Amino acid sequence: MADILTVEKRNETGTARMRRLRNSGKVPAVLYGHGQDNVNLVLDARELSAVLRHSGHIVNLKGAVEESALIKDVLWDSVLQQVLHVDLSRVDASEAVEVELTVDLKGTARGTSNGGLLNHVLHEVTILCPAERIPEKLELKILDLDVGQSLRARDIVLPEGASLVTAPESVIVLCSVPAQADETATGVAEPEVIGKKKEEEAGKD
Repeated sequence: MADILTVEKRNETGTARMRRLRNSGKVPAVLYGHGQDNVNLVLDARELSAVLRHSGHIVNLKGAVEESALIKDVLWDSVLQQVLHVDLSRVDASEAVEVELTVDLKGTARGTSNGGLLNHVLHEVTILCPAERIPEKLELKILDLDVGQSLRARDIVLPEGASLVTAPESVIVLCSVPAQADETATGVAEPEVIGKKKEEEAGKD
């Protein structure tokens, strides 16, 4: 079920006015798409925060505008950890939309019990998915991942009707041999060789 965001229409623009708006617990936004005019909106910061906390994507707008929309882009103030602006794109429930989703690793990789190190390389992938079926996140099972193996974007189970936009061969996670173990396997003889050379040179003198 899509989240609900209460919206008001916004006529004001300008940096100072937007700052006052945010200080009052509101967030400026714009709604666009489907060949219709852009609409400047105001969102409730608490409602928006609740949606973003659980990675919601599709929302039902209520109030000044009654439409379904995709949260397309969120502009953050990295210092204040405050949302500065939101882009909303009109969608129909059955419409396929491009969306970037977090990849959540499920389970404990077999390789970690064999001395391997788990490296989560790619944390998000982009898919094309019917708006009504967009999940909060994607899951990738890693139980069978052993040392020296990797899992790729193609290994993620997608929602029905969805397809990958991210390259299928993109590595999501790998289980590698620890660097120290690799050095031990390849370089143990080096100190002995150096020692022998020194003894041979001393014998020549």
